[in-house]
Amino acid sequence: MKDGKFTQTRAELLMASLILARSTSYVMSKIGIRSLGTFNLLGLRFTIAFLFLLPFGWNRLKHVSKKTILHGMLLGASFFTVMTMEITGLHTTNASTASFLENTAIVFVPLFEAILHKSLPKTSVLASTLLCIGGVALLTINGQKFTLTSGELFCLMAAVFYATSIILTDRISKQDDPLALGIIQVGSMGLFGFIASVFVEQPRLPSSPLEWQVILGLAIICSGFGFTLQPVAQRNISSSRVGLFCALSPIGAAVSSLLFLGESIGTRELLGMMLILFGMFASQLWDRVSIPRRHSVAPLGRTHS
Repeated sequence: MKDGKFTQTRAELLMASLILARSTSYVMSKIGIRSLGTFNLLGLRFTIAFLFLLPFGWNRLKHVSKKTILHGMLLGASFFTVMTMEITGLHTTNASTASFLENTAIVFVPLFEAILHKSLPKTSVLASTLLCIGGVALLTINGQKFTLTSGELFCLMAAVFYATSIILTDRISKQDDPLALGIIQVGSMGLFGFIASVFVEQPRLPSSPLEWQVILGLAIICSGFGFTLQPVAQRNISSSRVGLFCALSPIGAAVSSLLFLGESIGTRELLGMMLILFGMFASQLWDRVSIPRRHSVAPLGRTHS
């Protein structure tokens, strides 16, 4: 599948790099929320990213339609909900655990697609769901008891909204200019962040070199690159295929948190993470092997050509 000279292979390479870039946000956000409020952090991060992107996309933005602006704001609202759940969860959850829980979205995507198409989920999807649930249980067992903390619950809620956002991006990016959508989406997230901060926090500018480093890293690397170009990449990739790339994020986050936050990973947590990773990959890999034997059944998410 091609979009001009932008082949599916290039789109998939871009998607993988976007996911890895965004995986560093868990560590930077964890550092940032030590001194900045949740919405203050989000408002600064995405507003600076929008201002950084504006010169590159000005020619496109001058000619966008009201429909594209509304679609971009809709994506912004969807991803802003994801980020609110994520940052709230990070207040009480390790960065590596938060990433693994949030990226169980890879399982929710085909489940939601099955609901949208009014069909039963595939057996492989149900098996993957059970594997991920088992992994989540290992990550959240405290002593001999299963305890789902509020932070872990917020991260799982982020996974649900993330899956919704992936499907929404899949639909909208095929109708509008994907780069313009991405820039409007980022700007909307900054606006929503500042509005929320005014009502529930006391917004302020960063006051230390570390705060500025975190905000600029989040704005340019994770948002300016990681968020903005997702509609561009997803225009040539199905939503279920994008789900597979989500498995890269927990790996990047775990390595980053180990190196920069000194977070320890015990045997039980490691087994839980491995089980979630296996569950993430299992249904996608099984479907790729079994599709040739099921010509009459269209793979989930392939509703657009």
